[in-house]
Amino acid sequence: MMQDRAFSDPARERLLFAQRLFITAVITLVLSGLLAARYFNLQISRHDDFATQSNNNRVLVRPLVPSRGLIYASDGELIADNRPSFNLTIVPERSANLEQLLSDLSALITVSERDIENFRKRLKQRRPYEQTTLKFNLSEEERATLAVHGHRLLGAETSARLNRYYPEAELFANVVGYVGRINEAESETIDKVQYSGTDSIGKNGLEKFYEDRLLGQVGSEQVETNALGRVMRVLEQNAPIAGDDLTLFIDSELQRVGLDAFNGERGALVAIDVKTGGILAMVSAPSYDPNLFVGGISQKDYDRLLYDKSRPLFDRTIRGQYPPGSTVKPLFGLIALQKGTVTTNFKIQDNGFFYFKGVERPWRDHNFARGGHGSGVDLAKAIIESCDVYFYELGVRTGIDMLSTYGNQFGLGVLTGIDLPGERNGIMPSRAWKQGERRQSWYNGDTINVSIGQGYMLATPLQLAVMTARIASRGEVQTPRLVKAINGVDQVPAEEPPTIKMDKQYWDYVHQAMVDVVHSPRGTAKGISRDLDYKIAGKTGTAQVISVGAKDKYDSTKIDKEQWDHALFVAFAPADDPKIAIGLIVENGEHGSSSAAPIARAVFDAYMDSNAASPSESE
Repeated sequence: MMQDRAFSDPARERLLFAQRLFITAVITLVLSGLLAARYFNLQISRHDDFATQSNNNRVLVRPLVPSRGLIYASDGELIADNRPSFNLTIVPERSANLEQLLSDLSALITVSERDIENFRKRLKQRRPYEQTTLKFNLSEEERATLAVHGHRLLGAETSARLNRYYPEAELFANVVGYVGRINEAESETIDKVQYSGTDSIGKNGLEKFYEDRLLGQVGSEQVETNALGRVMRVLEQNAPIAGDDLTLFIDSELQRVGLDAFNGERGALVAIDVKTGGILAMVSAPSYDPNLFVGGISQKDYDRLLYDKSRPLFDRTIRGQYPPGSTVKPLFGLIALQKGTVTTNFKIQDNGFFYFKGVERPWRDHNFARGGHGSGVDLAKAIIESCDVYFYELGVRTGIDMLSTYGNQFGLGVLTGIDLPGERNGIMPSRAWKQGERRQSWYNGDTINVSIGQGYMLATPLQLAVMTARIASRGEVQTPRLVKAINGVDQVPAEEPPTIKMDKQYWDYVHQAMVDVVHSPRGTAKGISRDLDYKIAGKTGTAQVISVGAKDKYDSTKIDKEQWDHALFVAFAPADDPKIAIGLIVENGEHGSSSAAPIARAVFDAYMDSNAASPSESE
């Protein structure tokens, strides 16, 4: 026992214990202080920063897409609508492995290579935290499948959208146009905020021209999400503003009658309200279904439309440029009368050929084989029977300078200003035009060709309708327009150019000649006058597609139909109080009297029947 005590030092042991206890206490206090300091930093000093980060993890700001404005015909028929659909969208930031997610989705529903390709293109245009559409218009079965497997598809979501829908399909395709997916070029120019949440933009027609009005204003909402990214509740919302609704001048029945009247032939028709400039019908035949483009057209469908020889995607009303042929004869006659280069008493002898001093080759009349139109051909007869030789003489006497200047005033060779994109301006040739375009001087032979609407001269069907409307209105200039009202408010056109001044007697003379084209026994369009209870004033026209030698005769039986002459017709009605004017062409229709004029008759009849039922509407 004494020996054990010798090896023990209680006092020293107590001191050592006390030292160790103190050190432990100090370390504990230091660590506790550090912890407290860290806690203070996190909870007090950086509270706002971490609160924001926390909210960002659970609060998502999403765009609210506005409803696109609707488009109505003048009779109230809805021609551009919005229909609900469900799309599959992905938020890349919420997906741990995007490629694996795409693979999983492809295994559950049908996701084509084209869907994935387009998705990757759209992905480049959006930020990682924004929704990007992978597939449009999900079926009910696909939606159900995605809902069942949604717990393992982080970043994928089914979202409801309003997609554009065109109830009448082909009927208004060239007028309304269509919306399509925003491409890379467009994504560089659009307002990223305004287009957030939408994949579509107006591609052509009214959809493109009025894109800013139809689109509306994007809204936003803050939503609370769980750890899986699913929306739990809406915290705050700024409602979007719907796009503006458009009401057109177009009458859906006239449009339908016009398209049906082409009966499978290629061509175009434009009908204008003489008093307002409103477009009553605007047909490009054949047409196409614009709904194919809304959700992204398949390559098969696009190739079918693109390589169709009838070119359904080509809007002939504003982009088709054709020699106007004899349809310009009333206008050129009016110009010559006003300028005194011919008079109502001026007559010629037409033997079928016109000879110009110093030129060996003659210009021939369309009926040269029958010896021309004979003696005593005045301007009225030249219009009624479409005498080319008379107008060759008229053109030389009047000169290209006068024809070109007045031609522009009547809408030829200039943009009409219609509210559609892509309009072509045609050609009303002049000395300056030929020098600028061809680096050549103007010759009298050029004037002779222009005098019957051939040579360098080109016009769109819209321009022919505008020309006819200004003849019908005795020089009143109205800019053609499609949109009558926006959100129910009638649109007031900008100040129009001044009235084209012509003597009343010359207006009367030319109007009567155009009436006789339809209603006289020798008129070239007399075939459409049967059983008419109103009068039509018109002019037929034929435009060559291929050149025919001076000694050769045109024979359609020996050439393909694509080489046949174009058939044209311009007209207004009723002749004594013009309300509607029409310009139209039937490609390769040969004769305006037999191919084009009956189409105009069908539209006129429909218009007169409609207005007879409600006469107050036409006043």
